[in-house]
Amino acid sequence: MVLGIESSCDETGAGIVQDGRLLAHVVASSMDEHARFGGVVPEIAARAHLQAFNPVVREALDRAGLRPGQLDAVAVTTGPGLSGALQVGLAGAKTLAYAAGVPLYGVHHLAGHVAADTLAHGPLPRPSVVLIVSGGHTSLLLVHDLVREPILHLGDTLDDAAGECFDKVARILGLPYPGGPAIDRAARDGDPRAVAFPRPLTRPGDDPYAFSFSGLKTAAARWVEDHRARGAQVPVADGAAALQEAVADVLTRKALAACAAHGVRTLVVVGGVAANSRVRALAERRCASAGVELRVPPMTLCTDNGAMIAAVGDLLVRSGADPAPLDVSIDPSAPLEYAALTPLARTPARAA
Repeated sequence: MVLGIESSCDETGAGIVQDGRLLAHVVASSMDEHARFGGVVPEIAARAHLQAFNPVVREALDRAGLRPGQLDAVAVTTGPGLSGALQVGLAGAKTLAYAAGVPLYGVHHLAGHVAADTLAHGPLPRPSVVLIVSGGHTSLLLVHDLVREPILHLGDTLDDAAGECFDKVARILGLPYPGGPAIDRAARDGDPRAVAFPRPLTRPGDDPYAFSFSGLKTAAARWVEDHRARGAQVPVADGAAALQEAVADVLTRKALAACAAHGVRTLVVVGGVAANSRVRALAERRCASAGVELRVPPMTLCTDNGAMIAAVGDLLVRSGADPAPLDVSIDPSAPLEYAALTPLARTPARAA
């Protein structure tokens, strides 16, 4: 029985997993508190985690019909993420593990997103190409064994991530935060061919697996500015649909190219932007044409949650991995190299 704790941003999540089976999954979000600021405010997020931690863990245990003493391990996100938010989750997880007398495992947040798919579809085929798309990350990975081997990066974003692009353009279009769902809703009434937005890094000679969405964001901003300069009404639905189409096109085009180049027959799409309707639909169509199996977690497991961290912890326990030391700390900017993330607390240098 592995309890997973997630607190890297604005969701406080607790999940319980046993042998790859999800027993409980509870999330409390402080998103509404951040919406009026147009983005996540770190101090508000940390305070919200403090308030939500105990109720969320208690509810997860209740749903699973467990007492803390019946847990076998606790897993917690130790990075990347907001420093204060991560500290709250780690402090709570250490307390739970110590009180229950069970080992603690530090988990990389992005590895959690990858493991979320296993809760719905079982173990990952080896190898798999994984496309992580979220507010802060866009990466193409080649994964053999998620918890036993290094994770190979085929390509990453050079600037804005896909979700960040959605958030920024939504603000420009006058849509609410978070931008991803708002863009998705507005696009339903728009024409994706109405605006010829660019497809960044898709020309011959470009890095085939790298991503860049800053230029696309700028192109959308210039399009809006042009309408306003002429005193014309901005066709928000068309702009949202065209932007969404450009992002989905680039993401799926590069992901399928990676599958073909590496002879991989399974594409896994995870992260918050995996919930986008156009990304899912275009991935389904292109994977079907290429004979590639597409795996996307259920919508409730796409965004940040404790179940995905519990899933990694469960895999680590079953693989015989060593637990984290007592002085495990956080790394807010940790690169994704291994699923386990156990940075040590730094000891302040003594004065001479």
